[in-house]
Amino acid sequence: MSLTTTFSSAFLIVLVSLMLCSFIRTSTAISSQDYANALEKSILFFEGQRSGKLPSNQRLTWRGDSGLSDGSSYHVNLAGGYYDAGDNMKFGFPMAFSITLLSWSVVEFSSSMGNQLDNAKGAIRWGTDYLLKATTATPGTLYVQVGDPNLDHKCWERPEDMDTPRNAYKVSAQNPGSDVAAETAAALAAASIVFKDTDPSYSTELLQTAMRVFDFADTYKGSYSDSLNSVVCPFYCSYSGYHDELLWGASWIHRASGNASYLLYIQTNGQTLGADEDDYSFSWDDKRAGTKILLSKDFLEKRSEEFQLYKAHSDNYICSLIPGTHNFQAQYTPGGLLYKESESNLQYVTSTAFLLLTYAKYLRSNGEVASCGSSTVTAENLISLAKRQVDYILGDNPAKISYMVGFGDRYPLHVHHRGSSLPSVHTHPDHIGCNNGFEYLYSRSPNPNILVGAIVGGPDSRDQYTDDRNNYQQSEPATYINAPFVGAAAFCFSETARK
Repeated sequence: MSLTTTFSSAFLIVLVSLMLCSFIRTSTAISSQDYANALEKSILFFEGQRSGKLPSNQRLTWRGDSGLSDGSSYHVNLAGGYYDAGDNMKFGFPMAFSITLLSWSVVEFSSSMGNQLDNAKGAIRWGTDYLLKATTATPGTLYVQVGDPNLDHKCWERPEDMDTPRNAYKVSAQNPGSDVAAETAAALAAASIVFKDTDPSYSTELLQTAMRVFDFADTYKGSYSDSLNSVVCPFYCSYSGYHDELLWGASWIHRASGNASYLLYIQTNGQTLGADEDDYSFSWDDKRAGTKILLSKDFLEKRSEEFQLYKAHSDNYICSLIPGTHNFQAQYTPGGLLYKESESNLQYVTSTAFLLLTYAKYLRSNGEVASCGSSTVTAENLISLAKRQVDYILGDNPAKISYMVGFGDRYPLHVHHRGSSLPSVHTHPDHIGCNNGFEYLYSRSPNPNILVGAIVGGPDSRDQYTDDRNNYQQSEPATYINAPFVGAAAFCFSETARK
C-alpha cells in the first residue's frame, strides 16, 4: 500500500469519526438489553398486521380475526397474510419484499436472535403460507392484491369490521407482472433457507414454488403497474420497472438452491437487468443495491470472478453514504439520520442500516474492506454508521423520542393505523362502520391499542416530528420499515453484548 493511500484511508477514518461525532447527540445510551427488547418488539409488530384467522398464541390480543373470506368471490382461498401499513389492504408487492427482508435477517443474523428466532420464523411463515396460496390458487396466475385501495382509503375501519369490497387482483400471461412475481419468488427462496434445517419439506415446497414463479415472471415479461394501473398506482407502482426484481429473484434462488442454471442466468442477463448500474436506495420498489450486496458474498467468500462486478458496485453504494468519499451523495439530518424522502423516510433508514451491517459481516468474515477511490472503509466504519441509525430510531436523537411504538419512555401515541386507533373489537364488539370510524382518526386521544414494535415514518429533514394521526407521512408504520430492522437490531444486540 502506498503512503498516499495509507494517508487517504487514515484521513477517511477520521472523517467518518468526525461525521458520527458531529451530529447532535443526546445522553441516551442504548444497552444490549435495549437492543434485545427492540428486536423482540420489532417482530411482535407483525402480529398486529396479521390478516386471517389468528392463532391461539396471538400476543397482541386486541386484534381479532379478519378477512376470512378473502378470495371467496373468486372461488379461491386468500385468507391470511399481512396488511401492509395502517390500512386494511393486502398489497402483494410490499408484502413479498417484507418477507424477503425478514428472511434475509434470519439468514444472516439468526445466531444473534436468541429466544426470538422462533418468533421471527413464525412471522416469516405467516407471510409465506399466504404467498403459497397466492401462487397456487389458480394455475398460470399469481394473486397480487386483495382489496380496492381507492375504496378502502375512504373508510376508517377496523380490519375486523371491513365491509369494503375485497376484490382480488392477479397477474397472468396476458396481464404480466414480472416485478411482483419475481419479488414473490425472492421471498419464497429466501424463506426456504430459513426453514431448510428445521422443516425440510416446507423448505423444499417454498424453493420449488419460487422456481415456478420465477419462470412465470421471466417468461411473461411486463410490469404489474401496466397490467393493473390505478389498482396499484400510485400506492405501490413499480417505478423502477421489473429488471431489478428479475435479477434479485434469480440471485435468491441461486443462493438457496446452488442450481447452476441460475448462476448462468445471472451471468447471461446481469448486464441487461442492471448489474452495472449504481443505485443509492434500497426499498420495496428498487432492489438494485440489495442485489449487489447479496451477490458480493460469492466474490468475497469464493473469489468467483463473475461476481467481482457486484463487489465493486457494493462499494460504490457504501461510499455514497460516507462523507469524504469520492462518491458521497447521501443527505443526513442535523441529528445524524439518513434522509431520503419526506414520506416514510425510516423505510430507507432501516433498509440501509441492514445492508451496511450485512456487508460489514461479509467484509469482516473475509478480512476485506470497501474501496472508495484511493481510500478504504472498514467493516467497523459501516457498523458505526448503521448503529447510529438504529440508535436514532430507538431514541438517541434531538427530539429524545423513540420512533418505535412501545419502546422507551416516549414514543408516538397517535399512530396512523386503523386497528390501533379504533377501540378493540373485544372491548367494543359492536360494528363501527366506514364513516363512523373517522371520529377516531380525528380524535386527539392516544391510540387505545398499542401497536407494539411499530416503527413509524419518522421525522423530517430537520429532525422534527409531529405526533398527529392525520400526518401519515410521519406517523404511519409499515411492514417493510420493520422487516430489515429485525436483522439490524439482532446484530446490534450481539455486537454490544460481546463487548
